[in-house]
This record gives sequence, C-alpha cells and structure tokens, in this order.
Amino acid sequence: MRTRKLQIGCPVCGSHEVFYSCTPNCCFNHVCADCGATFEPVTLAKGGTLMGVVPPEPLPEAADPTAACAKCDSISVYVTDDGSLVCGKCGALLLLELTEVHPG
Repeated sequence: MRTRKLQIGCPVCGSHEVFYSCTPNCCFNHVCADCGATFEPVTLAKGGTLMGVVPPEPLPEAADPTAACAKCDSISVYVTDDGSLVCGKCGALLLLELTEVHPG
C-alpha cells in the first residue's frame, strides 16, 4: 500500500506550514510557521494492521511533521490513500491527537 508524508494542520490557525522542532529522543514539539503555536502530536492505536506498507517517496525530511507509533514507537507514521494513519514499521492503524497546545 502506497503512502504519503504525514501532514498536520495547526490546531490554532489551521495552517499546514508546520515543522518538527526537536528530536524523537527528546519530545515531539511542532511549531506553526504562520501563528507560532506549538503542540505535540500523539498517536493512539485504532485497531487493526495493514500489510505491505510502502513508505512515501521522497521520505520525510527531519523537519517534516512526525509522530511516534503508539504500538512500536517508530516515527515512520504515514498517511494512506483514504486518509488513515499507518505505521510503516509494524503496520498498526493509528489515530492522531494533538496535545500540549500553546498559542503563539
């Protein structure tokens, strides 16, 4: 199953000009380039798995939005054609929740 990069809209202004500003071994702080809001995405297991997940081309860059898989902690979380989130490592279907929201 082909996938595309994770895109996360800012929970304050809705902009998709969002970038990841930390490292996975620290936190998942993201910043909105338009309004300056910060937030952290968290995944939850939706139930079910997909087999044959194909990572997007090109792969996400270091500053692209990311989140850790609720099942295996991999940051290879991608979007399927139907808009679902899937882990590229373990195939878990995921839900996305935005936490630690702070307006800019």
